[in-house]
Formats: sequence, C-alpha cells, structure tokens
Amino acid sequence: MAPALSMDSINSWDVISFAVDKGHGVKGLAELGLETLPKQYIQPIEEQITYSTVVNDDSIPVIDLSNWNDPKVAEQICNAAEKWGFFQIVNHGIPIEILENVKEATRGFFQLPAEEKNKHSKDHSPSNNVRYGTSFTPKAEKALEWKDFLSLFYVSDDEAAALWPSACRNEALDFMKSSKLVIRRLLEALMKGLNVKEIDETKESLLMGSKRINMNYYPKCPEPELTVGVGRHSDVSTLTILLQDDIGGLYVKKLDRDAWVHVPPIDGAIVINVGDALQILSNGRYKSIEHRVIANGRRNRISVPIFVNPRPNDIIGPLPEVIERGEKPIYKQVLYSDYVKHFFRKAHDGKETVDFAKI
Repeated sequence: MAPALSMDSINSWDVISFAVDKGHGVKGLAELGLETLPKQYIQPIEEQITYSTVVNDDSIPVIDLSNWNDPKVAEQICNAAEKWGFFQIVNHGIPIEILENVKEATRGFFQLPAEEKNKHSKDHSPSNNVRYGTSFTPKAEKALEWKDFLSLFYVSDDEAAALWPSACRNEALDFMKSSKLVIRRLLEALMKGLNVKEIDETKESLLMGSKRINMNYYPKCPEPELTVGVGRHSDVSTLTILLQDDIGGLYVKKLDRDAWVHVPPIDGAIVINVGDALQILSNGRYKSIEHRVIANGRRNRISVPIFVNPRPNDIIGPLPEVIERGEKPIYKQVLYSDYVKHFFRKAHDGKETVDFAKI
C-alpha cells in the first residue's frame, strides 16, 4: 500500500483529475492510504446521516416467494409497495450460484487497472450504453459521493458481447436473465392490485421495456461519517432489483416521518424497491421511497442493482385502470426519456425528481 497522505498533500494536487478524469475513482483514492477525507467529498451537515435519525426497532418486510399460488403473497407484495416502497424477497428462484458469481465478477471488474476501467468512461466508451464512472454526476455535485460504478444498458446479447467488459459481461447477463421471471411475477401482482387484469404488450413495454444493470463499488473510507456512499434519492425505474453483499449500509426513509431504517443483508435475499415510474403509473398508490448508502470505514462494499424501466420513448402517467375508478390524477403524462434526463442532470436531491411529473 502507498504511504498515508496528509491533508496538506491531498490539497496540493487535483483530486478531481485523479479520481474522475484519470479513472482512478474513489478506489484509487482509498488505495493511497488517505488518513483524512478530501474536502471534495465532505457532505453538508444536513446530508450526513446521524444515528439520532436511525430507527433500530423497525425493518422493511421480508416476503417468502416459495408459494406464488398463495393469495397472501400478492397481498404482501402490494402492501409493502404501498406502505414501505421497499421489501426483501427470499425463495425467489434465482440460483444462489448466479448471485455469487455476479458479486465476484463485480469485485473482479473494480480490481482492474484504472486505465482498463477508464476505457469505459464517458470520454472513452464507444457507446452511451456502457459507462464507468465515480460519484453520481461529478460536474453537478457540490460534494462528491464515495462510490465507483459501472452502468450497463441492455439492448441485445450481441451488443453486450461486443461492448460490455469481459470481466463481468457473462455474469451480469446471467443475473439479468435469471431475474426475468420473478420481475414479471412481481409486476403481475402489483398490477392486479391496481385493477390491471393482464400485462399485454403495451403494458409490458411501459413496465419493463428496458433494463439497466449497475455494478457499484464502495471502498473503505478514511472518515465515513463526513461523506455518503450514495446521497438521498429515489430511483427513476419501475422496479429496482438489488443484490447486496454482506456488509450493509443501505438505509430507507420511513414514509411517515424523518427517520431512516437499515436494510440488513440476508443471505440469498434480493431487495426490491418501487421506482418513480411505478409511483406515477399507480397515481401515488405505490411509493418510490428515498434511500441512501452510508460510507464504511472498515470494509469495501459492493452492490448490483437491476433497474427495470419503461422504454425511453414511452409516455408515463397514471394508468387508465386507476383513473377509471374515479381517482383524480396527480401526475401528468411525461415522456420517460425527459424524466430520466431531468434526474441525471443534477445531484441527488431526495424526492425532488418526481415533482417534475406532478400536475
């Protein structure tokens, strides 16, 4: 390991150039042996999570999917989507080996030299569908997040074979494909709760017309209490399917008050959360909830989310079946690609994005 650097030496060189432009990311910073957090990563006090706002005696629901024929399963799914926006699933049918393989492949990609990873950065990637980066939107953020990521938008197996990094390509595809059935079943249950009898071709496009898989790496942090792994935000997806390792650090905001609940890792479980698109389609019945990830001072953490989305050219708004029951729409019709662009052009800011779609 490199010798530890003092704050004076950190401030004497360009952290942004090193971490962002040259592709070393926060993993590269962590490997320098920093004793103090670079000032570019120090979050405002109001964004630093304090344990006075953490609730330890509550947790998101854990739903056993071993018997899909039990009507209580669909009821539990809809109830969790309404009251929490988050739940964990066990006995979901995705082989444990596939989950372990994609976690190992994620670690493998981030172990590559910076110049290798940087071939997939915004400035060097041959396609917008493959993106390696750090933080969230560094040019728009006042304080950076302590996270590196690889984002892979799925178009076809052929494109993935040509463009996705070989270190994790097959494992990412296997995870996406093996999650397809559980995603459909979850959405069928959620749609029935909205009086939608079946998912036809139009609904299929609207609910799961596109997918993106991210690989996230959160290295050990010298002063974790001063920064965040990921800031407060809700996802723009229909559903997010999250695989996390055994480290922990994901926190979900409670619906009824300004308090945060930890999502403990459960061996073999998958975390599911409602995204903004489903909140809009359900006219607010299903909740897309703020969540965040804390930085860790002891161990490196990884996570692998699959974002299940409408297609970019889909128009999202409250479903006709919801409005037919006499509900007044609270969201307008929005081009999904416009909604996503609005999300990515700014720093993480809690639930501000969904206001873009409000009437």
